[in-house]
Amino acid sequence: MAKWFAALRTPVGAFSAALLVLVFALAVLAPLLWHGSAFEVDTEAIGQGPSAAHWLGTDNLGRDVLFRVLVATRLSVLLAVLATAIGVVTGLVLGTLPSLLPRPAARLITAAVNIAVAFPGLLLVLFFSVIFGVGTHGAVLAVGFALAPAFARLAQTLSASVAGQDFVSAARISGVGRIRLLVRHILPNIGEPLVVNATIGAGASLLTFSGLSFLGIGVQAPDYDWGRLLGEGLNGIYVNPAAALAPGVAVVLVGLAFNLAGETVAGVIGVRTGSRASAPRPVTPAREKVTEDLGDALLVVENLQVAFPRPSGWTVPVRGVGFTVRAGEAIGVVGESGSGKSLTGLAVSRLIEAPAAVTADRLDFAGQPVLTAPERDLRRLLGTSLAMVFQDPMTSFNPTRRIGNQLAEVSQQHQGLPRAKAFARAVERLRAVRIPAAERRARQYPHEFSGGMRQRAMIGMGLMGDPRLIIADEPTTALDVTVQRQLLRLLARTRNERNTAIILISHDIAVVAQTCERMLVMYAGRIVEDLPSSAAPRHPYTKALLAATLDLETDRDAPLAVIPGRPPEPDRVPDGCAFADRCPAATDRCRAEDPVLELVEATHRVACWHKEGVR
Repeated sequence: MAKWFAALRTPVGAFSAALLVLVFALAVLAPLLWHGSAFEVDTEAIGQGPSAAHWLGTDNLGRDVLFRVLVATRLSVLLAVLATAIGVVTGLVLGTLPSLLPRPAARLITAAVNIAVAFPGLLLVLFFSVIFGVGTHGAVLAVGFALAPAFARLAQTLSASVAGQDFVSAARISGVGRIRLLVRHILPNIGEPLVVNATIGAGASLLTFSGLSFLGIGVQAPDYDWGRLLGEGLNGIYVNPAAALAPGVAVVLVGLAFNLAGETVAGVIGVRTGSRASAPRPVTPAREKVTEDLGDALLVVENLQVAFPRPSGWTVPVRGVGFTVRAGEAIGVVGESGSGKSLTGLAVSRLIEAPAAVTADRLDFAGQPVLTAPERDLRRLLGTSLAMVFQDPMTSFNPTRRIGNQLAEVSQQHQGLPRAKAFARAVERLRAVRIPAAERRARQYPHEFSGGMRQRAMIGMGLMGDPRLIIADEPTTALDVTVQRQLLRLLARTRNERNTAIILISHDIAVVAQTCERMLVMYAGRIVEDLPSSAAPRHPYTKALLAATLDLETDRDAPLAVIPGRPPEPDRVPDGCAFADRCPAATDRCRAEDPVLELVEATHRVACWHKEGVR
């Protein structure tokens, strides 16, 4: 309940609640108070404009327009709510039946819903109006059944997403019947989105119903709603505009009340699902400090943590990462999937959004604090001085826009170049990354590029702003070795020509060792070893990664080296060393105490209790 009260204190929530209370109060009280005044005929004031006796004037029979608009509130709102209820119930039945019926019948219903959704809503309303006939009852059924396909599609989508969950499979295996499965396990998990859409749909029902009455196929005399009043007032709009405007304003205000109420409900649901994300997350004390000289450091990271909310607390997949990057330096970040490599790069680039929480004792890029700097200054800095090369550029490029236009947008937004000059710069950058026929290619779409060319274009996009740091997240994944070599040479040439620092995130420790001068080895969200690429590893995990790497000298008759077990889940990291269960050298101390990343040589840090004995 506290969430609902908090939502009602917001401007949107307070305004929608006040409007709804006013609307329902009028719907209940207006017919009781002013029913007689609304039907009272004044033959001496037929078709008059606003006056002291009739604030909004009179209609063609001399009846007071204001009282008629107020009294019509009950019928207008009631019909809209009834039509919405019919649409929601019918849509819910059509949307959930496919999960209960045999597959042929389910496919038939799904196809029928898809066909109905393809038709414009107004056509469906008119079609059903012809079937059910002119009048109030026919219009209610027409509007309700016209709303049903949209709710059916929504219910189908939501039901399909929930039906694949493990708890539904477990209930099905345990013998729960289909109807009980639907009522007890599926519907409770899709109810909230349906409520939100039903609230918003009520506004659409009101507008549609008023339109039918305006056309003469809705409410019939002697009954009247806002749509019928609008039609009557339109005939004398030049004599008394208020007679037409008043019911129109009523439709707009009540429709606005329903829509704002829907947004308020959606906001409450959002607060409920993400309430723990807004709460302050306890920050773990730093496990290690960056002790080297930071005078010329381009990027400084100390105790970086990334956390995601869950029902029982927080999951922290990146837990206390610290390192530095200097201008022109190439650093590789290696580790198995789920070790936190990509999240670290995204956190440095400020690409992790709520409800995730990013904290750090220090996160500075080019002398600016990334987590606390003003958004405008940070956008200008990161947009020009930092470039991100993603693993799959096919999903990073907009498939509906030409490559050149997407590159040019960087210069237009961050450097203020006109469109022609920005496009020329984009062509120049494509040419710089060795894309042949760059001017022609700039006018092509992403699907017309090969995988290697898309990666080059992504690097070219990063070079649009003359970056000081390039973060390349798995840039060579799924590419053949020839293209991999070309891309790595391109990054190396960019680094040498522009003194650009590079953070290369990769699974392939051999590629990183050949390309970078330093390696950060991550495991379970922490850096377990920070070493020069030419140095011998000290941590058992780094040694295991190297042993599992194949090269031309690998004995083909020997069994492949593997690391037994699997990394721990981010929410199940053990108290001691996270690698202890997979480490052949683990002792009781390893399982009880988590080692700190410590210097073993001038530029070599290891987090291991046996770093002196593991060589």
